[in-house]
Amino acid sequence: MKKLLSSLLLVSTMSFCETFDEAPLYSADCLILQDENSIICKYEHERLEEDIKITVKWIAPNGEISRQRDIVIPAGHGSVYDFRYIEGREKGIWKFKVTEGDIETETSFSIE
Repeated sequence: MKKLLSSLLLVSTMSFCETFDEAPLYSADCLILQDENSIICKYEHERLEEDIKITVKWIAPNGEISRQRDIVIPAGHGSVYDFRYIEGREKGIWKFKVTEGDIETETSFSIE
């Protein structure tokens, strides 16, 4: 009985342990809301204890940078959003690119 309880306690303790040797999280994703005439893009990274400066670029289908912004992600925050209207945007495959230091994260979406 003691072995069973010890084993159960060990398994339950190990299942709640966090792993800290995982690679940092960097991701970007865009959502198109046709009914609201909106494109919302989100960039996520691991939460850090200091402010992080990133550069966000919206790249049109013809390869030109449509908009570039420097954004500061406050300490303790793990994501930032950027927003554009669909109306007036060139049709085709767009890229949303975020540069954080020497790390570039990119996603693409289509405007039809």
